[in-house]
Amino acid sequence: MSLHAIKNSVGARKDRMRVGRGRASGKGKTSGRGHKGQMARKGASHRPAFEGGQMPLIRRLPKRGFTHIKAKIWAPVNVAALACFDEGTEVTFELLRKTGLAKGRIDGVKILGRGDLDKKLTVKAQAFSESARSKIEAAGGQCEVTK
Repeated sequence: MSLHAIKNSVGARKDRMRVGRGRASGKGKTSGRGHKGQMARKGASHRPAFEGGQMPLIRRLPKRGFTHIKAKIWAPVNVAALACFDEGTEVTFELLRKTGLAKGRIDGVKILGRGDLDKKLTVKAQAFSESARSKIEAAGGQCEVTK
C-alpha cells in the first residue's frame, strides 16, 4: 500500500453546507436560521446550559452533601489480603503500595477484619479495626499504628 493509494471511507469527508446562495440551494434567504430572534442574528451565541431564561437544570436540582478538601483518604485492606505475605514479614505502607493492595491517591491504610489470618506478621498501618487487630494478634503477630 502506498500513501497516494489511500482513499477515505465512504461518507468520511463531507462538503460543508454553503448557505445564502439562493433559494434553489435549499439554504437561501434566512440560511436555515429562521425568522428573527436571538439566534437569527450574526454573532449570536449563549453560554452552555442556557435554557432561554428558564431556570437552568443545574439550579433546579438540590445540592446534597459536602466533601471536605482536607479529609484523609484511607485505602481499606482486609486481613485476608495479608495472607499473601510470608511468615514473619513486616508489612508496611510502602510494601502494600508495591504489592498493589493500596492503590491510588491515598493518605494511609486502614486494616479491616474480613477474612482469616494464620501467619505471624508485624503490620504497620495508619489505622486498624478492632476485629483486624484481634485476628492479627491471635495469629501471633503485632499491630503498630504509624503516622
